[in-house]
Amino acid sequence: MAKKQKNEEAVVETPPVVEQPKIKKEVKPTNNWEIKERKYILKYESPLCFVLRGSDIYWFDEKKGYERELKITENQKTPFVDEFQGDARVSHIMFMDGMLIVPKEKQTLQKLLSLYHPDKDKVYFEYNPVQEATDEVEVLELEIEALMAAKNVDIDMAEAIMRVELGSKVTEMSSKELKRDLLIYAKKNPAVFLELLNDDNVVLRNFGIRATEMGLLVLSQDQRTFSWGSNSRKLMNVPFDEHPYSALASWFKTDEGMEIYKTIEKQLK
Repeated sequence: MAKKQKNEEAVVETPPVVEQPKIKKEVKPTNNWEIKERKYILKYESPLCFVLRGSDIYWFDEKKGYERELKITENQKTPFVDEFQGDARVSHIMFMDGMLIVPKEKQTLQKLLSLYHPDKDKVYFEYNPVQEATDEVEVLELEIEALMAAKNVDIDMAEAIMRVELGSKVTEMSSKELKRDLLIYAKKNPAVFLELLNDDNVVLRNFGIRATEMGLLVLSQDQRTFSWGSNSRKLMNVPFDEHPYSALASWFKTDEGMEIYKTIEKQLK
């Protein structure tokens, strides 16, 4: 009897699932454009009045796959000619004393100048105070690095670096004058100074020039050969189209050149 009841148990049917209508979420486009007053500055010249071309210019639209004509007007809400509605009154883009300040209300002009104009960063650029502050900080940090390095440079290295700037005049300068001019040079040209400081050829070139000035080495009149000053024995030929002292600096690094370097070094001391 129990077995029969087990077989006659009611089967519970699962109700069909009714699919709910899918609600499309609105995807808001990412827009980093900030509404604010913007300043534009000419890159190279600052005439009293400069008129930037505001028509017959084109911008390639990657989404559409073709160039779109641009024009600045007084009465349209877009710089794109294919989006104009009705007649268009052409306007002019004028820089006064090398500068153009566009108020936040002039969004069409701002977007033309900031996003689409082909002369941006060629004829003019958009002033960015944050970027300018960042650049100034980097320059100041570079100056500090150069000045700290110049402070600790020994006199031989100072002479080598300043010879690049002053030539043979450095031989007549006192150590105090060299140090002073080195610090000034490092402050005015920090990047170049640091590059010279890390260039071992600078020291070797200066070494060769000093040896020549003292008559230990002789550079031929055609600047193609270095010889011993004592016996005129030829030491090396200068490769074509290469500066003689740069070639000599490279030669000092060879086995033969290293021996000559050590000999000269003893005599210079």
